[in-house]
Amino acid sequence: MTSKGQMLFKRGICALAAFLLSMTIGLSAPSGAQVHKIEYSQAAGTPLFMDASVPEGPGPFAAAIVVHGGGWVRGDRRTDVAPLLPPLTRAGIAWFSIDYRLSDDMSQFGAAVEDVKNAIRFVKAHAAEYRVDPDRIALVGESAGGQLAAMAALAPEAGLEVKAVVALYAPTDLVDLAETSNFVPRQIRDALQGTPFARFILARLGQLSPVNSIKAGAPPFLLIHGTDDALVPFRQSRVMCERLKAAGGSCKLYPVEGGGHGIRWWDVALPREAEQYKREMVLWLKENLGIPSVG
Repeated sequence: MTSKGQMLFKRGICALAAFLLSMTIGLSAPSGAQVHKIEYSQAAGTPLFMDASVPEGPGPFAAAIVVHGGGWVRGDRRTDVAPLLPPLTRAGIAWFSIDYRLSDDMSQFGAAVEDVKNAIRFVKAHAAEYRVDPDRIALVGESAGGQLAAMAALAPEAGLEVKAVVALYAPTDLVDLAETSNFVPRQIRDALQGTPFARFILARLGQLSPVNSIKAGAPPFLLIHGTDDALVPFRQSRVMCERLKAAGGSCKLYPVEGGGHGIRWWDVALPREAEQYKREMVLWLKENLGIPSVG
């Protein structure tokens, strides 16, 4: 690829990623939870960390690996997923919220899927140490993290299969977003029309689109999406769910009525709906991870 081509590729992917950034800031720690910082992998010599919270008791506990959003170019394993962690803790689910490689170098775009797989590998390898059941692990991802979680679940390596996936307003068709979204600058969309380089970009985006990676044997999915999401349209989750079912899989689509893009935004603007989706997420995880409901 020429230097000019690399520059255009970086600009194009950055433009696509920018409109998926989280729009609010805030941090809340799970009440009473003991959170431990753990190095789970290294990427080109740079350590990747996860925060781990495990319930008290002998276990083994079901677990969730949590993947933050941020448009692939930013994000934080604590801030961006803060609303998801207390419900998991209260449900008695161990959770591991992870760092991953951000795509400041566009040659690395998509590499974070391998980081999610490495997190699965680490948790399974250390299951006894952290008192978790290696056969009852779910992936939970929001926004770009939902895309990464879905890709890791739909193309697993042997031994890295997961039991369930929760994806919140995940971009599942990157080609559709690049070609149609008004949040991608027109000059970038125009540059994607009719050139060999455009075909290369679109081919790569297609490879990284979960909607194109569905096959028989996929784990069950819960898709949670705001009906008024202007960044990642609600229809992306609807189509993803339809295709999972058509392939013989299990999928439930939970609409957050009036919701835009971002769980922290939902907490502020739609507190009732926010509590409802959290309750739905926990009930669905309990059902699919084999956790008895009490009371």
